[in-house]
Amino acid sequence: MTETGRRIAFITGATSGIGLAVTEMLARQGIAVFGCARSAEDVQALVKRLREEGLEAAGTACDVSSAEQVTHAVAAAVEEYGRIDILVNNAGRGGGGVTATLADSQWFDVIDVNLHGVFRVTREVLRHGGMLENGWGRVISIASTGGKQGVALAAPYSASKHGVIGFTKAVGNELAKTGVTVNAVCPGYVETPMAQRVRQGYAGHWGITEQDVLEKFQAKIPMGRYSTPEEVAGLVGYLTTDTAASITSQALNVCGGLGNY
Repeated sequence: MTETGRRIAFITGATSGIGLAVTEMLARQGIAVFGCARSAEDVQALVKRLREEGLEAAGTACDVSSAEQVTHAVAAAVEEYGRIDILVNNAGRGGGGVTATLADSQWFDVIDVNLHGVFRVTREVLRHGGMLENGWGRVISIASTGGKQGVALAAPYSASKHGVIGFTKAVGNELAKTGVTVNAVCPGYVETPMAQRVRQGYAGHWGITEQDVLEKFQAKIPMGRYSTPEEVAGLVGYLTTDTAASITSQALNVCGGLGNY
């Protein structure tokens, strides 16, 4: 069990990319972290590594497209730590292509993971994590600048992230007087394993190299480079603080100037 007074964070997609950076950062700030990802082996390795640093960490395998697994994971976190103060909805996937040829299965899977997953986990944490009863909580979902504008050849992804932002604004307003804030962090291009897969997809569609795709994308970013997972995690970390108490129902960009809206 965690020390009295220490915050407890529940993070989905905790073993890779932005989720990994968030998990490591929160743990090193003295927050007890409960990480989830689809691979039990990856979760175990992460927990072991953090504990070897002397940090408070636990976790379990969870696929956010499964209501049963979400229920089990949230219950495991509450059993481990007694409550959940901070929820970071990070689990997600890319996906797209030429819309006229998209398979139903791809569309529904992207929406199910990216949007329905955020709903499932948020609902379960609000029901059983104790935020509403304790009068303090932070719900932070990783959306995308692609949730504010259309992204060519990524219709399911863009639609899902627009949905996450709409969900965030609605639930943030619903809970505004409860002490629970609800916000979305919107990365632009971030150097992660998923970003590499995205570049591979565009390279295949456009018939150019991945390096060419990288240069095209970098040229669109005023700062001229991808953001890092740690830079995205930094905003997540700020939103967990007491001084961020009046920030709710917002979708905040971390994108090197790519989106100024």
